[in-house]
Amino acid sequence: MLVSTQTQFLGTSYSDADAIRMLHEAGFDAYDFSMLKMTSKDPDEPLNGDNYREYAKGLRALADELGIVCNQAHAPFTNGKKDQREIMDKILRSIEAASILGAKIIVVHPCHHLTYSEHAEELHKINIEFYKSLIPYCEKFNIKVAMENMYQVVNKSHRMVDSACSRAEEFCSYMDEVDSEWIVGCLDIGHVAVIGENIERMIHTLGNKRLQALHVHDNNLCDDLHTLPYMRNINFDAVLKALRDIEYQGDFTFEADRFLRFMPEKLVPHGLKFMLETGRYMTSQIEKESR
Repeated sequence: MLVSTQTQFLGTSYSDADAIRMLHEAGFDAYDFSMLKMTSKDPDEPLNGDNYREYAKGLRALADELGIVCNQAHAPFTNGKKDQREIMDKILRSIEAASILGAKIIVVHPCHHLTYSEHAEELHKINIEFYKSLIPYCEKFNIKVAMENMYQVVNKSHRMVDSACSRAEEFCSYMDEVDSEWIVGCLDIGHVAVIGENIERMIHTLGNKRLQALHVHDNNLCDDLHTLPYMRNINFDAVLKALRDIEYQGDFTFEADRFLRFMPEKLVPHGLKFMLETGRYMTSQIEKESR
């Protein structure tokens, strides 16, 4: 099982190439390439330029030279404030770029721009059509799209509540209705926790055919903190047992790098190594009885 982490913090604080180098030096098997910067207003963002293919090819050549692979990627998203389909051109470009990097899966958020409690059925219909529209690009670029479980924030109380794919049965129904080998599930562990769903039940319900990617991070069960496991309140012993129970076959990918932003620059490489060692321990617990 490959252990990887996203490039979001490193790619933003340094550069995408530096992120790949630093993850290689820390010992990670793979990297999850984050393309969230594509929605920024930075006019110099390479993936928004005419030479985006050459840029991706350059990163691929660097990774190949170092011996680290891109196992998955993350498409840009609208944070639920706008319809995902409004940035369809960027999403499609990110799918192509991810394929150049060699990613097997790219995570694409569902549309959840409408208040879920009032528009769940409408969002369901929108998202089935949305994901079906991505299948031809999956086939063209030989890469799977993973939908992700989301949450919404109640403005007045800042409380996190259900959104698209928050609950196990709905998450399954989305994938089953799309009914394509190209559309799979990425379970965001932290997102499950903040809306109060049982993580182990979610994993068991999804099973290893639907569940093919992970976003692993910890929180206080109230806020989406994206910090390292065992630092807050999620019961990771139970999570790892559930992944072991279903004989999870995907990679182990962190989205837990926010703690790095508080570190002095000289300590960041040590923080990455600690993250990797945490991942090695966790994957050993998943694999120990399923070999």
